[in-house]
Amino acid sequence: MTDSPSAAAASTAAAAASARATALGFIAVLLWAVLALLTVLSGAVPPFQLTAICLGVGALVGLGWGAATGGSLRAAAAQPWPVWLLGIGGIFGYHFFYFTALRNAPAAEAGLIAYMWPLLIVLFSSLLPGERLRAGHVIGAVVALSGAALILTRGASLSFAPEHAFGFAAAGVCSLTWSGYSVLSRRVGQAPTETVTLFCAAGAALSALCHLGLEETAWPRDAGEWAATIGLGAGPLGLAFYVWDVGVKRGDIQLLGVASYAAPLLSTLALAAAGLTALTGRLALAALLIAAGAGLAARASRRKARAASPADAGATGRP
Repeated sequence: MTDSPSAAAASTAAAAASARATALGFIAVLLWAVLALLTVLSGAVPPFQLTAICLGVGALVGLGWGAATGGSLRAAAAQPWPVWLLGIGGIFGYHFFYFTALRNAPAAEAGLIAYMWPLLIVLFSSLLPGERLRAGHVIGAVVALSGAALILTRGASLSFAPEHAFGFAAAGVCSLTWSGYSVLSRRVGQAPTETVTLFCAAGAALSALCHLGLEETAWPRDAGEWAATIGLGAGPLGLAFYVWDVGVKRGDIQLLGVASYAAPLLSTLALAAAGLTALTGRLALAALLIAAGAGLAARASRRKARAASPADAGATGRP
C-alpha cells in the first residue's frame, strides 16, 4: 500500500508550510532575548503605563503586518468571545506580570523564572487531544524545576528574600499565563493573526485604565529611555507577537517551546554585556538545567510522534 502522488505532494507541502511557520516562530525567540534588557533600560515607568505604551506601539506594528499580508481587521474582529478572552488575557496578563516581576526582583533571576513558560508549553501541549504525557515529560519537568530552584534559593536553603518574593511570584504567574495562551491559541487556529492587532489595542487600553487608577505617571526621562520603550513595543511586544502566533498555530509548537529556552540564555548575556548582571556559575547551571529539562520533554514528544506515525501512514494509504 502506498500513498498516491497527490497525497505525497500534499504531505510535502504541509511539512514545508509547517517548517516556514516554525521558522517565523523562531524570530519571536530572538526578539524576546532583548526583552529584559530593554525593560531595564526603559527607566522607572510604572508597569501599567509601560505596558500601555508598548502594546499601543505593538498594535501599530499589527497595522503594518495586516497591510503586508493583506489581512482584514474586520474579519479579525468577528471572533467569538473566548478568542477575545484568551488573546487579551494572554497578552495583557503576561506582560503586566512580567514587568511587575522585573520591577520587584533582580532582572536575571526574574527573567529566568518567567522563562519557565517554554517547558510548560511542551508539557501543556502534550495534554491536547490525541496527546499524553510520557515519562520523559515528567523527568524533563523535574530537571527544569531544579534549575529554577537554583535561582530561587541562590544555591542555599529554600527561602524567599522578603524584598524579592513578590517579584518571583509575579514571574511564575506570567510563565503560566503565556504558556496557556500559546497552547490554547493552537485550539483556535482559525482565528487570523490580525486578531493580535486588536488584542494589543485592547490590552493597551486596559493597561492605560489601570495606570490612571493605580499609578502615578512617570514618563521616560531621556531619548535613551524613549528609544528602549519604543523598541519594546516594536520588537518584543510587537512583531514578536505576530510571528509567534503563526508559529504556535501552524508550526511545531513543541520544537518552538524548546527553542524558546535560547531566549533566557541570550537575555542573560545581553544583561551582562550591558553591565546589569554578572555571569555567575549558578545562573549558568540553572539555565543549562532548564534547557535540558525542556529538551528531555521534547524528546519524549518526538518519540511519541514516531510511534504514532506508522498508524498514521496506514490511515492515509491507498490501495
